[in-house]
Amino acid sequence: MLYIRADMNEIMATGHIMRCLAIADAARELGRDTTFILADEQAVLLVRKRGYHSIVLDTGWDKMDMELPILQKVITEYGIQSLLVDSYMVTSNYLQILSNWVKVIYIDDLDSYIYPVHTLIRYTGSWEDSVYKERYKGKKLLLGLQYAPLRAAFSNRPPKVIKSKAEHLLLLSGGSDPFHMLEHLIKEIRKDRYKRIDVICGKYYMDYDAICARYSQYRNVYFHKEVNNIEDYMTKADMAVSAGGTTLYELCACGTPVISYSFADNQLDNVKGFQKAGLIDYAGDARYDKVREKILQYLDIYMEDMHLRMRRSKRMQEIVDGKGALRIAREL
Repeated sequence: MLYIRADMNEIMATGHIMRCLAIADAARELGRDTTFILADEQAVLLVRKRGYHSIVLDTGWDKMDMELPILQKVITEYGIQSLLVDSYMVTSNYLQILSNWVKVIYIDDLDSYIYPVHTLIRYTGSWEDSVYKERYKGKKLLLGLQYAPLRAAFSNRPPKVIKSKAEHLLLLSGGSDPFHMLEHLIKEIRKDRYKRIDVICGKYYMDYDAICARYSQYRNVYFHKEVNNIEDYMTKADMAVSAGGTTLYELCACGTPVISYSFADNQLDNVKGFQKAGLIDYAGDARYDKVREKILQYLDIYMEDMHLRMRRSKRMQEIVDGKGALRIAREL
């Protein structure tokens, strides 16, 4: 049995749970079942829908040190020997104490400090830095884009067909959209230039009905919420605009050229890493920069430049093959 400690809510959105579900799916392929340990009920329905059990601690998701006595009882009751942890709310104290009870595997995006764990998974940011490996001597490290944990639907994708002119645009913001980027973009983009624009709203997008009504007169603009087959939209789109996060890796696996932006610190390694690698152009941080202007400029360039989109698409699919969750499951 694989045990995973993760949460989701309107503040942290769905990214942690979704990538952990991808790992659970891969573990199931290898004949191993998974139980999720959750602070509260918010992810229970999603976890159950995917066929997994859950244990709810009834604790504060953002005060993880306080859950340790309850978690210890769960570890003892269920005979847990190893635990995959995926939360930004962990502290060094939490991980140190937990590591005394079980083998701890931690998914890190932030590189906040040296994590006292047995295995570290880091597929974003500075994983190529030799200093990073030096800091974790004697620990198992799963580093690099080959460990990006995506659903099986993103593995073995065929090469993307690149059109001479980009006519189908996809807009995404992840599980939430705190800076209303979707609304701003659909308002400012020249909608008559595209045959189709798909706008994907996440689970915690609050203004879905309002935005649908506001742009109902545009017959080429389609709004969707909490879709289960996002890979289909990515595959059909000629290019996309997306916030940083797991979505960028999914777009890479599909070979869909994308312009990225960020609105949280935990997205910065992703967007800057992809830009440095020459895979995805980064338009800036929505908290501080004139992101929308930059996105519109990039869209103009991408729309007409077939060779640019072709180069990006080919390289994206070379770098991200969609098999990271399976690699992690095998290591676990």
